[in-house]
Amino acid sequence: MNPGGWRLSIRHQTGYHYSGSVLASYNEARITPLTDTAQLTVDASVEVFPPARSYRYWDYWGALVDAFDVHVPHTHLLVTGRSLVETSGAGGPTASATWEEVAADDTTDRFDELLRPTAYVPLELSSVAASLQADAETPGEAALAAAAWVKDELTYERGVTRVSTSAIEAWHAGRGVCQDFAHLTLSLLRTMGIPARYVSGYLHPDPEAAVGEMVAGESHAWVEWWAGDWVRFDPTNGIDVAERHVVVARGRDYGDVPPLKGIYSGGAAGDLEVTVELTRMA
Repeated sequence: MNPGGWRLSIRHQTGYHYSGSVLASYNEARITPLTDTAQLTVDASVEVFPPARSYRYWDYWGALVDAFDVHVPHTHLLVTGRSLVETSGAGGPTASATWEEVAADDTTDRFDELLRPTAYVPLELSSVAASLQADAETPGEAALAAAAWVKDELTYERGVTRVSTSAIEAWHAGRGVCQDFAHLTLSLLRTMGIPARYVSGYLHPDPEAAVGEMVAGESHAWVEWWAGDWVRFDPTNGIDVAERHVVVARGRDYGDVPPLKGIYSGGAAGDLEVTVELTRMA
């Protein structure tokens, strides 16, 4: 890893507590960090209770998925992911493709899925996107302007939006969480013709964290756009993605990368509890 990187220990636990006995459940977990050019996953495991046999596969977007079925009656489900990851330092927005290069047929064909609207990312802000694009000489400049516009438009506040809220709904509300900041940024980027993808993972909240100190964290989301190369940016905080960020999965939007999803038979919907613990090890 590059100088300035961190070594992070992560514990991500999700618990479902049902109001009645569930006869069977079928689940997928995306909580194992990736290994790529910006980070190295040294060790990772996923544990399930009640015990269940699981299998792993790489999904269409490159995330590592732990799939498991529970076939014994249960009133709660506990999924715990543990990982040790080495991250790299800041690799700021340096890609320098021109508008002509981004709009070229081979580029739009290659990234077609990352230019299209989705339920979470409708392309309905054409006038805003056109204004941002007109003031930018390059796609990279326009992308940074889009992220800045989103940070000005949205106030970070929990409880206003839901996991199913679209970018436009969050914009109308004027408030949201990291998922909403990412979706609204993606909407502008794709409207401008810049290929862009949603990234899920973790962010250590303290840039001055002491080695060995465990802190409470949470899942986080940011974006990557293509402007000759992939550029990583965190629109919620207005910062480059760097040593405090850990990538778990990428996709078109949140729907491609939920940390845990599944179906069950019997019982009734209950409470969900999620805890994330982050410890800087080096």
